[in-house]
Amino acid sequence: MSFYPGPSGPLGCTSIQEQRERWERKRSRTARELVQTEQRYCQQLELVTTYFVEILKAKGTLRQDIRESIFSSIKAIHSVNQSLLVHLENGYLGRGFDQFCPHLHHYNMYADNIYNASKVLGVQLKKNKAFRRFKKLQEARPEFNNHRLEDLLQLPIQRIDQYKHFLQDLAANTSPDNPEFQQISRALTAVSEVSQHILNNTQRHENHLQLCRVQKLLKGRKTKVLAAGRWFIREGWLKMVPPKGAGAKPRMFFLFSDMLLQAKRCSPLHPTSGTKFAGQHAYPLQDCTVEKVFGHTRSQGGLLSLTFPKAKLLLLSSNQEDLNDWYQSLSSAVRKLQSKLVVHQRDELCRKPLHSAGDTHNTPSSSSDPSRKRNMVSTETSEHARTPEEWEGSAPKKMKESENPDQRCAEATTSSCVIL
Repeated sequence: MSFYPGPSGPLGCTSIQEQRERWERKRSRTARELVQTEQRYCQQLELVTTYFVEILKAKGTLRQDIRESIFSSIKAIHSVNQSLLVHLENGYLGRGFDQFCPHLHHYNMYADNIYNASKVLGVQLKKNKAFRRFKKLQEARPEFNNHRLEDLLQLPIQRIDQYKHFLQDLAANTSPDNPEFQQISRALTAVSEVSQHILNNTQRHENHLQLCRVQKLLKGRKTKVLAAGRWFIREGWLKMVPPKGAGAKPRMFFLFSDMLLQAKRCSPLHPTSGTKFAGQHAYPLQDCTVEKVFGHTRSQGGLLSLTFPKAKLLLLSSNQEDLNDWYQSLSSAVRKLQSKLVVHQRDELCRKPLHSAGDTHNTPSSSSDPSRKRNMVSTETSEHARTPEEWEGSAPKKMKESENPDQRCAEATTSSCVIL
């Protein structure tokens, strides 16, 4: 037997009313903070558009293409946010964001250009003395409150993430029967997409910087690390255990989403490459198998066995945590790469037309159909497109002839390591 009245009782009604009042207080607090931060944001955007974009255009200190590279769509963003601010100040949160979201492409455009803008700005500050002096004078104005142009240019990127959190709070504290609930929910979805787009751009940029860093660590131009779709995962020292009883040799390994690169340190006495590495082997992960030989005993490390079609590696680490990290990273990279290949092969099979027995009799032979020949050639080319030479850009090696055609085909379809 319950000692508390049900929802229809007086205490139930009171609790529901109190909950609604709490929601309303949280919503009002979020709305107030949103308006205050939006006012400050628009003021800072106005500093950039007035004291930089407009004056630079009037003075001609920078060429038009350089101005557009640095400031991109910030003027359009300022105009859109001024309209949003009017709605927010009047209490029309849902209507304001409903009219704001169709203009989010200005933020996408700005996000796509932000890294190029930073690069162009840095070049101009280094080479353009007049612009360097102009920037210093503008930033010294009291309105800037010691803010630098570089910081102000990052504000639109940061603001999108702030909108996402504000809209999440508003949606959580707005009743579904409120007319603004649907508008806020739609705005949250649209802003979240832009936020994800910005996050993806950030990850791609950071990955590119990592690839460039590794490329600079490698001696010469033979080892090609920069490649479309390649992601850097990790790097570190591991000891290679030779098949014959010689001592284990330490080697530097760089793990990417599609290959494992083995390198050794150059001689420290070398005049230009003393701090670099020489690439030795690039092992494609497509047909790799990763196993722990031992390593279950904590704090004693263990061995990793990597099996490729034409190579096998035994890698030793005396650190148990490091060994587990390598095992997880390698296994995850291989699993993701192989799953992508399976999906690609399934898509290829789905695109191939299915012919019935009757169609086979009515279909002309391949020798009389030039388009069929072209399709056959393109299919063969796509099947052998991922050759080991693409990993490093080296010349293709001649395949060893075999008297058995099946053996020759099997050798042609297996990927092997590339000796650099």
